[in-house]
Amino acid sequence: MMMDFFNKTALSLSETQVITWGQIVYALVFLVLAWFLSRLLAFLVVKKLLSSARISQDSRAIIQRIMFYALVVLVILTVLTYLGIPLATFAFISGAVAIGFGFGAKTIIENFLSGWILMSERPIRIGDVVEMDSFIGRIVSIGNRSTLVKRIDGADIVVPNSQVLESRLVNWTLHDPFVRTSVRVGVAYGSDIQKVRSVLLEVMSELELVQKEPEPVVVFEDFADSALVFDVFFWVSMNAGREMRLIRSDVRFLIEQKFREAKIVVAFPQRDVHVNFTDPQQLAGLSGRSHD
Repeated sequence: MMMDFFNKTALSLSETQVITWGQIVYALVFLVLAWFLSRLLAFLVVKKLLSSARISQDSRAIIQRIMFYALVVLVILTVLTYLGIPLATFAFISGAVAIGFGFGAKTIIENFLSGWILMSERPIRIGDVVEMDSFIGRIVSIGNRSTLVKRIDGADIVVPNSQVLESRLVNWTLHDPFVRTSVRVGVAYGSDIQKVRSVLLEVMSELELVQKEPEPVVVFEDFADSALVFDVFFWVSMNAGREMRLIRSDVRFLIEQKFREAKIVVAFPQRDVHVNFTDPQQLAGLSGRSHD
């Protein structure tokens, strides 16, 4: 019974050329096995042969993807040859199917093409730190449909590739991992400003995460109402494995400690209240408050 079913005609391409159910089953099994073997082969080639080469991680992903799809095309051509289907017939059928599929899966195709654009133009790479839609994270992978971003709080964000291309994305590590940040501090009027400057530079020199080149810069920013305002600008690496706000927090902790040791007073809001004791109305107001 089983052999009769396998030998039974499923499709007739011409009077002399037919496709049996057995051929279709064998072709489907071959396609499934070849699909997984192609993925495994592409992965092993990239991992074993290219691991020792100085190739970036995203370039390896491109090579692996191209190799996988090349093997898939080879498998499809092999199946068509086995079934005896002419390529011209297949092109006509695939064209009709592609038109219908394109209308029904516009978003999928758009994200797929966007993924290839991202991998070829490389505005982002695997491992880059990016800022997008008010969150900061690191690129984990760039897939066929979406890009996986691990946010700084540990959450995994799946972003469609088309949105990555169309949105205003900030890549903090596209050319180098170094970014500039700053910490502001106000000291009391009458403080030795040269001493303040030297203490701030001393703080910068003691913190390991602060880059020595370019050198930190201390700027006397303003004469504020209650303080002499200083900004200290410094460079840090986004690959340091520590959030930017935590690095700024470390800077503030050390500034407070060094200022206390150097007896530099951190400013706080002050108000000068002038009372005229010869004015009867003001004296009456003070007298009324004291009774309350």
